[in-house]
Formats: sequence, structure tokens, C-alpha cells
Amino acid sequence: MQVLNFYSTVFADQMKRGRKTATIRLGDKRHKYRKNQVVLVTVGYQYSPREKLFHAVIDNVEVKRVKDLSPRDIEHDNPEFRRTEELVHFLEQIYGREVALEDTVTVVRFSQIVENPPDFQDRLRGVGGAQN
Repeated sequence: MQVLNFYSTVFADQMKRGRKTATIRLGDKRHKYRKNQVVLVTVGYQYSPREKLFHAVIDNVEVKRVKDLSPRDIEHDNPEFRRTEELVHFLEQIYGREVALEDTVTVVRFSQIVENPPDFQDRLRGVGGAQN
């Protein structure tokens, strides 16, 4: 199984609450992540124990240049950011190198897989809420 790992425990809280629903990674990662792929989302550092957060499904994988990222792309990666400059500074800290606006990044959007959420089961039965 493929793992989608994050280093910061701050992200763990954001992901568990559904505030972080994407990750922006340097380079073209289409070979690593594919739409509809199930991944294990973890938090921790390389060569250290990692915390299993949840399984997720990859909703979309999009490759673009840093300068072409939308505010929405950036916000889904980090709810505290809106501007490209904030994201660039953050990526430079993570990757330990300068990041240019022409650099290629991959936006990986994902959704947490939850086990039998009650409201989802109600919607399937047509209980509570609009019906088609």
C-alpha cells in the first residue's frame, strides 16, 4: 500500500478535521499517486515511528508550475495560507532548497475514508435532507 506521509503533527489535526484535503509536492508525482488510489495517511519523520491517521482515496492528481497554483490549491494544502509566496517559503523549509515560480509541483487532492458514518447511511436511505 502506498503511504502519503506528512511531517508535522499540525497537519494531523487539520486532516482529521477535514481542513487539509490536499498536498502540494515538488516535482511530477504522477508516477507515485493516481486518481482513485487508496493510500494510508501517516504523520512522522523518516526513520522514525509514524502515526497512522486514516486511509484516503486520491481524488485528483494535477501537475503544474508553482506560479499556476490557484489560491484554492494553496488553501487546500494549508488552510493558513492564501498566497503563493507563503507556500513557496513553506516548501523551501520542507525541501531545504530554493523553490522558483517555474518549478513543477504536483497537487494531490484526497478524501478521508470513514467507516459507516451515520449521516451518510441516512442519506443512502433518504432520511433527513433533500431527496432527488
